[in-house]
Amino acid sequence: MGKIRMEIANERTFADGCEEYLLDCKARNLREGTIKHYIDSIKQIKKYIDEDTPLTDITKSTIDSYVVALRENPLINDQSLYTYARDLKTLVYFFMRKEYIPYFKITIPKADKQPIETYTDRELIRLLKKPNLKHCTFTEYKSWVMTNFLLSTGVRRNSIINIKIKDVDLDGDVIHINVTKNRKTLIIPLNVDLKKILSEFLKYRKGNDEDYLFCNVFGGQVSRSSVYHQLYEYNKSRGVEKTGMHRYRHTFAKKWVTMGGNVVTLQKILGHSSLAITQNYLNILVSDIKKDVEEFNVLREFKKESIKMGA
Repeated sequence: MGKIRMEIANERTFADGCEEYLLDCKARNLREGTIKHYIDSIKQIKKYIDEDTPLTDITKSTIDSYVVALRENPLINDQSLYTYARDLKTLVYFFMRKEYIPYFKITIPKADKQPIETYTDRELIRLLKKPNLKHCTFTEYKSWVMTNFLLSTGVRRNSIINIKIKDVDLDGDVIHINVTKNRKTLIIPLNVDLKKILSEFLKYRKGNDEDYLFCNVFGGQVSRSSVYHQLYEYNKSRGVEKTGMHRYRHTFAKKWVTMGGNVVTLQKILGHSSLAITQNYLNILVSDIKKDVEEFNVLREFKKESIKMGA
C-alpha cells in the first residue's frame, strides 16, 4: 500500500479534473442521462486532450486547438462540434471555480440548429387511423394509443415510459407526468378525444395503479429502446418512413402554434422553465413552417390564374 500524500493543485491532471467534475455532477443529483452524456463527451474530448495533461497547462489556446481539430474531422458535424466544445467549456469553467487554473473567457462557435422535419397532415391521417381491434395485436393498438398521446401532449420519451396507471385522472381530466427532464411534475389536461382513447385502452390494458400505463406484452415497463423500435415499426407499417420520438414533440408544438394556441400555455405543457426556451424551440420550427407558407402561397396561385386568363 502506497503512502498517503498531500496532493497539490499543480499535480492535478486533466483526468483528475474530469473525475472530480463527474463526482460533482453526481453530488448535485443530476439526471442519469445527463451524467452519461458528460461521460461520453469526456471520452471524446480525451481523444484530443491527453488525460495526463496538467490542469495548469490548460489555456485559451487549448480550447481553440480543440475546436480546430474538431473542424478538421469530417465525421463531426456542426452540431456535434458545438456540443463537444460546450462540454469542454463547462469542464474548464469548473476548473476555474475550483481555482485550479486562472480565469479566462471562453467563446465557442455556435451551430445553426437544423429543424427536425415534422409529420405532414397526410402522414398524421395514416398514423392516427384506428386499427381494427378484432384483428390487431396489443402492440399495434398500444402504438396507436401512444401516437395519439404524444401528439396530444408533446411529452418526451423518458416521461411517457414512466407514466403509471394511477397518474391518469379521468375524473379530473388530467394526467400527471412525474418523470420530466427538470424533475418538476407536470399536470397536463386531457382533451375529450384523448380521454376517450385512454379510457378504452385501460379496459384492454387492465393492471393495478402502480403498473406502467404503456407496458410491454407481459405487463412490465417498456424500455427506452423498445418504445422507439415499436413506434418505428408502427410508422413503417402505416407507410410513414419518418420516425423519432422527438418528432412527435415538434409536431405537437408546430400544430399548437399554427392552430392559434397560446405560447405561454405551450410553455407549461412542454415543461420549459422559461418562455425564452419555448421561443427558441419554436424558432427551430420556423424553416419547417416556411415550407407550408410556400406550399400555400396565395399570391403564386392567383398569379397562375392571371397567366391563364392572359392578364
